[in-house]
Amino acid sequence: MKLRPYQTQAKEAIQGQWTSGALKTLLVLPTGTGKTIVFCSLAEDCVRGGERVLILAHRGELLDQAADKLSRATGLGCATEKAEETCLGSWFRIVVGSIQSLMREKRLNQFPQDYFNTIIVDEAHHCLSDSYQRVLGHFDRAKVLGVTATPDRGDMRNLGQYFESLAYEYTLPKAIKEGYLCKIKAQTIPLKLDLTGVGIQAGDYKTADLGTALDPYLYQIAEEMAKCCMDRKTVAFLPLIKTSQKFRDILESKGFAAAEVNGGSQDRAEVLADFEAGKYNVLCNSMLLTEGWDCPQVDCIVVLRPTKIRSLYCQMVGRGTRLSPGKDHLLLLDFLWHTTRHELCHPAHLICESPEVAEKMTENIEAAGCPVDIQEAEVQAKEDVVAAREEALAKQLAEMRNRKRKLVDPLQFEMSIQAEDLASYVPAFGWEMGPPSDKQIKTLEKLGIFPDQIESAGKATKLLDRLDKRRSEGLTTPKQIRFLEGKGFQHVGTWQFDVAKKLIDRIAGNGWKVPRDISPAEYKPEFNQINTEFGGEWYEAR
Repeated sequence: MKLRPYQTQAKEAIQGQWTSGALKTLLVLPTGTGKTIVFCSLAEDCVRGGERVLILAHRGELLDQAADKLSRATGLGCATEKAEETCLGSWFRIVVGSIQSLMREKRLNQFPQDYFNTIIVDEAHHCLSDSYQRVLGHFDRAKVLGVTATPDRGDMRNLGQYFESLAYEYTLPKAIKEGYLCKIKAQTIPLKLDLTGVGIQAGDYKTADLGTALDPYLYQIAEEMAKCCMDRKTVAFLPLIKTSQKFRDILESKGFAAAEVNGGSQDRAEVLADFEAGKYNVLCNSMLLTEGWDCPQVDCIVVLRPTKIRSLYCQMVGRGTRLSPGKDHLLLLDFLWHTTRHELCHPAHLICESPEVAEKMTENIEAAGCPVDIQEAEVQAKEDVVAAREEALAKQLAEMRNRKRKLVDPLQFEMSIQAEDLASYVPAFGWEMGPPSDKQIKTLEKLGIFPDQIESAGKATKLLDRLDKRRSEGLTTPKQIRFLEGKGFQHVGTWQFDVAKKLIDRIAGNGWKVPRDISPAEYKPEFNQINTEFGGEWYEAR
């Protein structure tokens, strides 16, 4: 099976990390973009190099899926380490292993510590649990690849405790833009559901409490669904089996052909097959179908299991993002969850890195009252947030005018150069979270940035990298930005160095006053008059 370009890049990046000495690395691919194919191809390369590979997962469906994809994509067979089955004595070089079986001390001790050269952890957001750590700790000489769908920042920060690097990340927006996943349109249903009485357990809402809180609204939810997804192939996620079964019955009373599956369903395979074949148009489940099940024809997702965990939310939505003939987009229904907490996942959190942008995007989708393309909504939300930031920055600068600071505030610098990635940066790995080094602080100050507000080594590194790139591209220095924006000029950070220098020279020649024929707020630099020879002059003009 031929790899897609991003899959090839991912595999090469992982191998590069291992070669450079980062033996525990992560691969982040959205649901539906073929993470199993990537690690199967990687496993094939390892086997060709004489290695023995363990593919580790926590559910039988994931192990079966890995074995099937491995066979179809590479032609390789594999042994199984699960329940009564064992790989010991097998001539296969690849093993799919159940964490529930391997974690048992007696079973684990049957394996020499160097038995596996490479371990691939599917759904890696589970790997920090004691069971996974016991197995990974036993084979502590092996290279490790963790594979997961887009995690939230909390997941990344936690995973950074074990993994040494992020080898490759392919984002949901990029997958949609490049045509590997379908577009997503979100619609907020104008139905307020009260979650204020729901408790928290293990960092998320208690499922038992959610079932109780949701129960009074099920009839209204079904009525709202009848307005917008009667002709769609829909998967609804609910918190409890009894809630899921009740909702199925309600949907049937509203004219839907609904079915329900759960972990105890004896006819689960038959129901899933009938749903795919079109016998049912709604499939209710109590979180059973978040992993290891694919039905590309699904074109509507109803999340009735509110969550604070972005990776879980992505898994639910991911059941509907695959491409299918005749499928134009995925409709994602959102609800007005009333809660005193603000960490609840919404469609915006599928693509927004900045919490500020996500909050604004959620407000905009709610106000629209109709399906909205989430990528277009993100663009609008970013513009709205930037406008709000500029307004706040203008007030801040007005307050600072009487302070003769020689250095540039980092926020002003980020806003001026329109660097959303700097403004929304949150450190993920351990080294990034530490304080900036003395060398970083001195260099930032030398380059014109006020360093006291830089709280982490990761942020300092990003700023220094950006400053170095701007120098090589001949863009304005921080001090040029501070001076000219202090005079009322806009977005000086997007200007070329020489353009700013000429303007500053002209102001200096006018007694450090802006000439009468120039309106700072309306001034547009003449980029066609740029001299591209910069050299060391950039540093001298800081």
